Amino acid sequence: MARRTIGIIVHGATGRIGSTQHLANALIPIMEEGGLALGDDRLVPRLLLVGRDADRLAAVARAHKLTDWTTDIDAALADPAYAIFFDAAATQQRAAVLEQAIGAGKHVYCEKPVAPTAAQARALLRQAQTRGCKHGVVEDKLHLPGLQKLAALTTRGDLGRIVSFQLEFGWWVFDGTEQRCQRPSWNYRAHGGGIFLDMYPHWRYVIETLIGRVARVASSAWTATPERVDERGERYRVMVEDSAATLVEAEGGIFGTIASSWATRVRRDDLLTLQVDGTNGSAVAGLHRCYVQSAAATPAIAHFTIMQDIGADYRQGWAQAPPLSCYPKNPYRVGWEAFLRHVAADAPMACDFSAGIRDVAFAEACHRSVQERRWIEMPGVEQGQ
Repeated sequence: MARRTIGIIVHGATGRIGSTQHLANALIPIMEEGGLALGDDRLVPRLLLVGRDADRLAAVARAHKLTDWTTDIDAALADPAYAIFFDAAATQQRAAVLEQAIGAGKHVYCEKPVAPTAAQARALLRQAQTRGCKHGVVEDKLHLPGLQKLAALTTRGDLGRIVSFQLEFGWWVFDGTEQRCQRPSWNYRAHGGGIFLDMYPHWRYVIETLIGRVARVASSAWTATPERVDERGERYRVMVEDSAATLVEAEGGIFGTIASSWATRVRRDDLLTLQVDGTNGSAVAGLHRCYVQSAAATPAIAHFTIMQDIGADYRQGWAQAPPLSCYPKNPYRVGWEAFLRHVAADAPMACDFSAGIRDVAFAEACHRSVQERRWIEMPGVEQGQ
């Protein structure tokens, strides 16, 4: 079996997502297993870590037994040994960095959102198409075990005709005064933060893959924690929304709700739950588990019992969905394997920049709905806002 090497520039290697999910849970395991199988060959990643802090880069490299790192992004992009550029750095810098990488002839893969605005994302797609560069965006949530079990149910038609859905996400993020804030301060600043731009790109591809194409949205958003303490211990005003609620109308007459917040305490099955209700049954998926209730097991509830607590347990009658046929891989690794096959073997890539544009357009439509206080139609990939 022949070994082929493919060079990958990892920009943003010292951040939490870059170092933990993309390196430790995806690229490093592929390398340790001798590469990705491509027919009779093995495709072995060769990594070049790029960032701004030399000490942190060196520490990440040592932790993963890597030798190649640099703070000089221009030199990295000029090196022909590296065919792929990956970006997991700050959102507000992404469009400019990807434009530079595509200009250097690199195939590009990036974290969501692909750009701060749909217009910038469309420009990147056109540039990549003109240069002949392949492109992809991370869609990790689709490969969570719980959502994969839900996908199996909807694909088989076990739930019947889908009539509605509810997506709930979030947890309490401390403001930094008495307990450290669990998220970086840029998440709460106008130049790249906000729960719409941060999380709604995920919800777009989850909803459209598992339920139906979004037709229009109506949103409300607010800032529950108006002041926080940053990494330097300095107080700052939160300039973006940290909580949002959205009504979604999907094609086929399916309606649903999204509730996302960094100011809520968790009393549900998981940090992320997606309930899908259908004529033949309902399912509730979390990160790992999925529960289903058939029409036959659905209780015939007639009214409230007001004067006494009868101790009803409405979780009874729900069963765990069948296990997956094979043990699931890390969701970020699934994405990397797909993109590597796309670049090296011309395999199809569903989550390309066209999908990334729609992710951002969804977030923008929700923003517009808040500003204009009305339903907003979802635009097509090539449409302006």
